[in-house]
Amino acid sequence: MSPFFVMSLLFGLTFGQTASLCAPSEYTIHVEKRECAYCLAINTTICAGFCMTRDSNGKKLLLKNALSQNVCTYKEMLYQTALIPGCPHHTIPYYSYPVAVSCKCGKCNTDYSDCVRERVRTNYCTKPQKLCNK
Repeated sequence: MSPFFVMSLLFGLTFGQTASLCAPSEYTIHVEKRECAYCLAINTTICAGFCMTRDSNGKKLLLKNALSQNVCTYKEMLYQTALIPGCPHHTIPYYSYPVAVSCKCGKCNTDYSDCVRERVRTNYCTKPQKLCNK
């Protein structure tokens, strides 16, 4: 192997994450409860974007940690709570949701992220909608 190829490979593995386009992005969550009269549309931020991944075809030549398949995930987040309008007194009308403050490329943590790409659109309202700007 030529020294140029080896240096290019090492440079790409070391600094490849700096080319990632992973950042907080505006997103609207639609929340409703069966007992409540309205659907709440909440404007928040989520982590979204492109993260560098590495082809595992060269796994014999590379270290195991160089083969990671990273996703755009939360680096720092906070939780906010919204009040769902039109709920009867016996129902808890609150909904807590994450707000992305900063993002990173890393392994997906199922404790606070959905690590499977959703194929069916389920983020919609079936009841009259109220808007909540946070």
